[in-house]
Amino acid sequence: MSRFLTLARSLFAPLLSQPTSDPPTPIISSYGQSECGVPMEVMQPIMEWLFASLLNAGYYGTPHIVWYNDAAPNPQLEKAVKDGIRRDEPTLLYRCGSSVQPPPKSYYWRLMAEHPSNRIYQLEVKDED
Repeated sequence: MSRFLTLARSLFAPLLSQPTSDPPTPIISSYGQSECGVPMEVMQPIMEWLFASLLNAGYYGTPHIVWYNDAAPNPQLEKAVKDGIRRDEPTLLYRCGSSVQPPPKSYYWRLMAEHPSNRIYQLEVKDED
């Protein structure tokens, strides 16, 4: 009987889907980085931290990060935030200036105190009271 199972397994193995050894990698969609005024040497460790945080949380989808400078607001960044909401994907903001972008209605920006810069925020849904 075990010989039959071995033979059957070898015949059907090519038809069965094989699990991949490497899990998918998150691809971070980034918006506003060229207008924010933050040098690339500062951005890179932030992106690395975000990438490591996503992997640690087991998230392999597409998060969105908005680089927001209140001194030079960009209307396209509001659309990027709404795209993240529409796709139900994590949306983060890096505060390049002194204030954060106004959040969409029924949302708020939660400071991610885990990052030492105190400039990274995650978009959260407000609790209905």
